[in-house]
Amino acid sequence: MVFSWRTRIFVTSLLDLSGILPSLSRPANHSRIFYAVMFDAGSTGTRIHVYTFIQKLLPVLDNEMFHSIKPGLSAYADHPETAGETVRMLLKVAKKTVPRLDWKRTPLVLRATAGLRLLPAAKAQALLDQVQLVFDESPFLVPDNSVSIMNGTSEGTASAPANDSFCFSGHLNAHSTKTVGILDLGGGSTQITFLPKLRKTIESAPDGNYVARFDFLNSTFELYTHSYLGNGLMAARLSTLGALGAEGLEWQVFKSSCLPSKFRDDWSFGGLTYQVSGDQDGRAGYKHCYQEVLQVVKGIIHQPHELEDSNVFYAFSYYFDRAVDAGLISKYNVQGGTVRVRDFKKRAKEACNKMTEYPAVSPFLCMDLTYITCLLKDGFGFKDGTVLQLTKKVKHVEASWALGAMLDHFHNLKIH
Repeated sequence: MVFSWRTRIFVTSLLDLSGILPSLSRPANHSRIFYAVMFDAGSTGTRIHVYTFIQKLLPVLDNEMFHSIKPGLSAYADHPETAGETVRMLLKVAKKTVPRLDWKRTPLVLRATAGLRLLPAAKAQALLDQVQLVFDESPFLVPDNSVSIMNGTSEGTASAPANDSFCFSGHLNAHSTKTVGILDLGGGSTQITFLPKLRKTIESAPDGNYVARFDFLNSTFELYTHSYLGNGLMAARLSTLGALGAEGLEWQVFKSSCLPSKFRDDWSFGGLTYQVSGDQDGRAGYKHCYQEVLQVVKGIIHQPHELEDSNVFYAFSYYFDRAVDAGLISKYNVQGGTVRVRDFKKRAKEACNKMTEYPAVSPFLCMDLTYITCLLKDGFGFKDGTVLQLTKKVKHVEASWALGAMLDHFHNLKIH
C-alpha cells in the first residue's frame, strides 16, 4: 500500500494525540483560534464535525461541535437534490458555531464512505455533485477536492493502533510488549487496523492492500489494515437475507432464521425497501442463525496471523451500539466499557433463543449480535478472551477518522 493521506491521518491524529487532544476550553488569544468543518457521509447517517483549534507548534483541538442526522446520503440516490438539502441543513450548525468573520477562512470538507461506494457510480456522482453545489454556495472556504468518496482500501488506517501508553500520550515504541488495535463496524463496511509484532503477519497478508507503511521517528512501521466493503452491519443484513443484489424487490419476502418467526415488516437501507420476515418452518435460534451469517463471512474475511489475547482492541460504531442494545455497556457512558468476544457470543445466544423477549429493542438484534460474533471469531480469528474496549468518544471528541482527515487538509493547505 502506498503511503496515503489516510495513513498520514492516522499518524497525525492519533500518534500525536497528546498535542491534539488536550483538555477542552483552555483560554487562548482569539487571534490564534481557527476553525474547520468536516462532514462524514456514512451509509446510515451524515455527521458534521465543527472543530475549534488553537494554533501552537501543532494545531491543538479546543472544542468540537458534533451533530448527526439519518438516513445517509445513499438513501437519496434517486433524489440527489434532497441529499443536498440535508447537507445545507447541517451547515446551519457550522454557521452558528463559527464566528461570521471567520467563515471565509474556515475549510469545508465532505468525505463519503461505504454507503456511496455501494451505489452505482453514476448515482454516487450525482449525490456528490449536489453536495458540491451546496458547498460552492456556502460562505466557507471550499478547497480543491473538498467533496469525494473515501478510498476503501486505505479506510482502515483512519484509526491508529499503538502501544497503550502511546495511544493517548503520543509515544511510539516498535518493541512494545502490548499493542492496541482498532476495529470499526459501519453500515456498509468494516475495518481492522493494528501494529503487528510478527513479520509473518505481513508476509502472510493476501496482498499489498492489507499493509500500510510509514516513516515516523526515524523508523519505518508496517500496519496491518484493511476495509471490507459489503461487510458492514447493514450490508451484512442484506447478505444474510439473500437480498444483496436481488431483483424485483417489491415481490419478494426475504426470510431468515435470525428474525422472530412471527415477524414481518419492511426494512430500508441504501434507498431501497425490503420485505423481511422470520423463518416460518421453525428454524429459528442461534445455531441456525450462525450458519446463515457464516456464509457472509467465510472465505471473505482474512484472518491475520497474530491476534493475541494480550492485545486490547478499541471497537467503534456498531460494535458500541449493539453492545448497548444487548446490555453489555451503558448507553449513558460515551467512554464505553470493556467486554470480551465471548460476551457478544453469550448475548447473541440469549437474543436468538429468546427472540420474543427482544423485539422491543430490535427484531434484528439476534442477527446483528450473531454477525458480530461470527465476524470476530470466524472472520478475524479472535479468541473468546480477546478484550474489546468499546467507546464513542476519545477525550470528549467523537471517535472517528474526521479529525485526522481535517488535519491532513491543514497540511495540504499549508495551514501552520
